[in-house]
Amino acid sequence: MKKLGLVMVLVASMSFNTIAQEINWVSFEEALKLQKKNPKKIMMDVYTNWCGPCKMLDKNTFQNPDVAKYVNDNYYAVKFDAEGNEKINYKGNTYANKGYKAEMASRRNSVHDLTHALQVNAYPTIVFFDENADVITPVRGYQNPQQLELYLKMFLKDKHKEMKTQEDFNAFYSAFKPAFKG
Repeated sequence: MKKLGLVMVLVASMSFNTIAQEINWVSFEEALKLQKKNPKKIMMDVYTNWCGPCKMLDKNTFQNPDVAKYVNDNYYAVKFDAEGNEKINYKGNTYANKGYKAEMASRRNSVHDLTHALQVNAYPTIVFFDENADVITPVRGYQNPQQLELYLKMFLKDKHKEMKTQEDFNAFYSAFKPAFKG
């Protein structure tokens, strides 16, 4: 009887894992290439290895099935280590982390040049880009699924272009009805 119970738990967990949807993360350069073939906006998760809220964002928000499906359907999703050692070509410039130290890979390291160029100064930050790879805006801090949903839908539909004042954003925020489950 115990074996049957264990088998049922394993089958149930395998079924759940096949149902759970994950975000299809790509490199920034791959997203830029994909944009040329099929224009979509880019959502870039700028994180660090040592950042607790970054790990919460991965676990609580990016693994949410509603978030994953919406992002996969409408955006190219990029994970970018703000203190990593990757060379990035963007808008005719090459960005690197000249002060990177391999022995510090899992701790605080020097900040990547692209992190500075994107004006990211807190982690996590989600940077949204339009279909031409121009920055729309960075969104600082941890976002739960419903908070991220507001930005995902606002930028996808270019609603931000209609907002000229803080009051315009406040009105959009107040009228927004989240559909993603927590």
